[in-house]
Amino acid sequence: MEKQVPAIVVVSSANAEALQQTFLRYAAEYRVETAHGLAESLGLIQRLLAGQTPIAMVVAEHSLPDAGGLVTLDCLRALSPTSKRVLMASWDDWSLAREELGEAKATGRIDLGAVIPRGPRDEELHASFTDLLSDWGWTSGSPIVAMVKVITPGPDPEVNRIADFLDRQGIPHHRFAPDSPHAAEVFDELGVDPEQAEYPLVKIQSMPVMVRPTLSELAAPMQQPGRFESEVFDLVIVGAGQAGLGAAVYGASEGLSTAVVDADAIGGQAGSSSMIRNYLGFPNGISGMRLTQRARFQAGRFGALLQAAMPVKRLELGDPRTDGHVLHTPRGEVRARSIVIATGVKYRRLGVDSIEELVGLGVNYGAAASAARDCVGCDAYVVGGGNSAGQAAMHVSRFARSVTILIRRADLRETMSDYLIREIAANPRITVRANSEVVDGGGNGRLEWLKLRNNLTGAQEKVGAGALFLLLGANPHCDWLPAEIQRDEHGFVHTGNDVAKEYWIDGVPPEALTTSVPGVFAAGDVRAGSMKRVAAASGEGSAVVPLVHRYLASLAD
Repeated sequence: MEKQVPAIVVVSSANAEALQQTFLRYAAEYRVETAHGLAESLGLIQRLLAGQTPIAMVVAEHSLPDAGGLVTLDCLRALSPTSKRVLMASWDDWSLAREELGEAKATGRIDLGAVIPRGPRDEELHASFTDLLSDWGWTSGSPIVAMVKVITPGPDPEVNRIADFLDRQGIPHHRFAPDSPHAAEVFDELGVDPEQAEYPLVKIQSMPVMVRPTLSELAAPMQQPGRFESEVFDLVIVGAGQAGLGAAVYGASEGLSTAVVDADAIGGQAGSSSMIRNYLGFPNGISGMRLTQRARFQAGRFGALLQAAMPVKRLELGDPRTDGHVLHTPRGEVRARSIVIATGVKYRRLGVDSIEELVGLGVNYGAAASAARDCVGCDAYVVGGGNSAGQAAMHVSRFARSVTILIRRADLRETMSDYLIREIAANPRITVRANSEVVDGGGNGRLEWLKLRNNLTGAQEKVGAGALFLLLGANPHCDWLPAEIQRDEHGFVHTGNDVAKEYWIDGVPPEALTTSVPGVFAAGDVRAGSMKRVAAASGEGSAVVPLVHRYLASLAD
């Protein structure tokens, strides 16, 4: 079946002509539809959905003949919850609408509030529209041309792992059933019968078909030509989250030969966040994938070498003046004069055997965009009280029938940012269940039910559940570090004044982001005492580079 062209729906009244003119430039790639008022727009949306037309964005004028623009967007959201929502007011109406638009943005009822342009080429406004459409395309739409084809007969944890990796890398992909024409081409190339094939099969452009590939095999065709075997880098960063990418951008731009390696996809935990709204410079928010993709491209532009799916198994400390420290990976050795540890953290395991058996079959650690899209019409549960859990709940609510946040505490105020708490409170699909935890779960081949316990009364309740997202705080990812690099009782890396005095030199503690080993630094969530926020990690990544420069200069002296 041919894919439908996505629609942009514009609901307007007094300023209909100006808004229609504004959206003319999108008509080549989107189906731009107009309606006058709530009643007409309801019918239009229903007809589009009945015809399987995806609705990318709904734009409403603030003042409409039969209802306010915000009420209209609320009603249309019930019909098409994945659509981006834009509320626009004329300059004459702006003084009355400004407060309402601000409150609507703060509570997540709209994605953008803006002034109707009075002339052509309002490029700042169109940049906002383009950002929204891009976010919709990656989180809710499906790619028109898939770079990667994944052949699978049904639910499979391996498929979810592959889809999550590709999503976070920003690589368009699509799943096909074995009886589809796209799959037939793959079977012809392999020379096997669909019933004899081992799934999943992965086809990347003109590359040979891969059978149940590892992440390393999946990443290999997408990597830059390497210099790992022959070069001693000035700086090697282990971990490609916000801290690692920040260090890569500033290190490479200031002339250091820089390499970044990560055990998973480039982007770290931030890369899986559906929408980050409190990052400086993005007033309308930005998805974690797009934020980390921009940082990845920026680091590459300055010459940094980035490698995904390349875990470090062991660090062997050496002489930075000669062969350097040695990072041992499954794909060979990487040598460095200085190292930044930016491996971040991993989600803690729930520790319930029946739940662990269903990971990838309705149970997910983190909130992958691909897993959220599988929640259409189901009742989903999110375990966790931090910002990642709040962002996951907001994103999953665009697909699931209902979302319940489970927390062990009495409320969210101790662990979650205020802006997310307000958005959750304003979302009719999300409820918060306090003092609760998951103690059991099961289903026939995938998750179908959970058993919840109230940790105050001990009472247990069995509930139907189609999806479970676990975001349970974090453990540091640094079991590959040698004993010389000091860590706290939880495994987080000590830096600066927190380093034990036995490691100080002449009674002077290491500099702020320096570990107990000179020339080895730590930044971001892996560092003891760090703030555990995306912006803070990015800042630490950039702040570590001057320390690296001073250290390398000291080697020359």
